[in-house]
Amino acid sequence: MDETSPLLDSQPQDSPDLLSPNLRPRHQELIPTPCGPVKPWVELSLPVKLYYSFTIVSLLALLGLTITSIYKQHTETDEPGEDDFTVSLIQMVGILFCIYYISRGVLQENRQELVVFVLSVLVLMIRSVVNFTVLGAKSKQELLVRFVCIMCLGVVHVLCTSVLIQKPNMMAFRVGGALERLQEQYFLLNFCFSMVTFDLQAQLCLCILITTSDPAMSARSSIILAVGVVWACLTAAVGAVAVLKEAKALVWVFMVQNLPQVAFFIYLMYTVIKKWYEDNIFTLEAAAVTGALLCLLIKVVLFWGLIRLVQSFGQGLRERMFAATK
Repeated sequence: MDETSPLLDSQPQDSPDLLSPNLRPRHQELIPTPCGPVKPWVELSLPVKLYYSFTIVSLLALLGLTITSIYKQHTETDEPGEDDFTVSLIQMVGILFCIYYISRGVLQENRQELVVFVLSVLVLMIRSVVNFTVLGAKSKQELLVRFVCIMCLGVVHVLCTSVLIQKPNMMAFRVGGALERLQEQYFLLNFCFSMVTFDLQAQLCLCILITTSDPAMSARSSIILAVGVVWACLTAAVGAVAVLKEAKALVWVFMVQNLPQVAFFIYLMYTVIKKWYEDNIFTLEAAAVTGALLCLLIKVVLFWGLIRLVQSFGQGLRERMFAATK
């Protein structure tokens, strides 16, 4: 028998074209992006296309109403309602992140992003209800249109997105093939990436709460807060790159970067709770404490996911996700 026969060839066959059809990655028809492969528009079903388009248009409309409300509150001659101005700013940030969540959730069949989108919409609705109930008659009349739009569209988005979440998800199989370990790693990767984004949103909203709750903030505190915003954005960027590029060194850098933030959140809760005994109105203070606790919870969950994800680095998922289309 010929010793050069393929049957006796002991060399590993690493070429993707020589892999078993069940193990070959199925992402060649997907569109590669810096955040991972996404489905082309033509692959989306007609109902999904209609809902996605409706969601983007409705969120942009709400964004326009919110920006208009912020402008009116900022330019009015009377003293604006501090609580409502804060809520409007947070709603604007929430709407911008919702546009990102629904886009990534639909185009990547990312259930984590869809779940975060639903949670963000629910928080937006609850915040709107609480804010609307404590407003005066004049303010209620001015914000009635925005309130009705948020509540009606919010119910539609929660119901429709819940249906999308229940649909079969084939993205992990298309990217990782039939290998269960790669599918699990793909799930963890998306989970950690979503938590990094959600963490950034929570921190930005918390910074807005802190800034607007203390109009007499000293210059030193303002500088510290501004540095904190830049640090949060930088930390999120490092975390996203670390997750997508499977860079273990950046993962540890990301965790170290979070330590000052954790210390700040603990200090913030201490100072705000201490201030409660000096003020008679606790609305924004309670929101700040709740936001700090939420940020701490997000970081705990994120660290747990990152520790599990790091253990699966180097198994070939990154190469499959960012491979050039054929």
